[in-house]
Amino acid sequence: MPHSALPRPRPIARWLLIVAVMVFLMVIVGGITRLTESGLSMVRWEPISGTIPPLNDAQWQAEFAAYQATPEYRKVNNGMTLAAFKGIFFWEYLHRLLGRLIGLVFALPLLWFWWRGAIPKGYGPRLVALLALGGLQGAIGWWMVASGLIDRPDVSHLRLATHLSAALFIFAGLIWTALDLLVLARNPSARPARLGGLPLAAIVLLAVQIILGALTAGLDAGFAFAEWPTMGGGLFPAGGWHQGWSWFQNLIDNPIVVQFVHRWFAWIVALAVVMVAIRAERTRATGFGHAALTLVVVQIGLGIATLLTGVDILIAVTHQAVACLLLATLAATAHRLGRR
Repeated sequence: MPHSALPRPRPIARWLLIVAVMVFLMVIVGGITRLTESGLSMVRWEPISGTIPPLNDAQWQAEFAAYQATPEYRKVNNGMTLAAFKGIFFWEYLHRLLGRLIGLVFALPLLWFWWRGAIPKGYGPRLVALLALGGLQGAIGWWMVASGLIDRPDVSHLRLATHLSAALFIFAGLIWTALDLLVLARNPSARPARLGGLPLAAIVLLAVQIILGALTAGLDAGFAFAEWPTMGGGLFPAGGWHQGWSWFQNLIDNPIVVQFVHRWFAWIVALAVVMVAIRAERTRATGFGHAALTLVVVQIGLGIATLLTGVDILIAVTHQAVACLLLATLAATAHRLGRR
């Protein structure tokens, strides 16, 4: 280690925020990949060689032939042209490429900061944990894709929810750690902020709502009823509850129930955000509270618009993006309230 090693919390914080922005973009591209049903276009997991896309007609034909052997092609896209295949291949390739790029942008600077002795005391294990989670996320992504390559024409909605949840956990972890380091840069004696009480409850509720959103996307439940606030002319449609299933199976596997719960759980999340905003107002963190309130209103509006437009891709992707921004804002608000 260099003899002039000094902790450098501010540059590390900026680097983490750059990675967080990249994860945000990754989530958006992942949403487009799901909505365009592009996720099963690449049938192999090749972490190194898969970085290079098909470069000639023979390679494209080989990729297309591999896709034609999948259940999705045989049951859903039979007769698809090579040109159409290239369209869905693009989004899955971009999604995976971004994942590899994020890994490099995180791992290489981490090694540099570590070698220079720039990482403040106590933050090394946290940064290594984030790196490990990123590697695990890649494995979860393939585990998700693999669920749609054997006997079903789409990926498991439960694995999709796990994949999105892991991405947003990393996203929030990057932001929280960066904020801790920015505070440390201003005050060398500062300790990490605490997360607890009301802000923690609000973040957990938002996490549940995001998981419900992932289940909605994975089950194509957004197409079940393109109306609001009713479903089939009533609060809950007749026959919507699968009598042969348990309540838990209905909750996670029944598209109608999943859409219903996702619709109305949003208001519980909104109430929690309002309570956090009031707490922020009392502690002179007014800007954070106002941002959270604005985003939750926009998010609910986008959710309703997604339903009414029959899941328009642009609106649906914006809905997912604002969910990420709301999570980031709640994390920042919780950090401000939890400073010691």
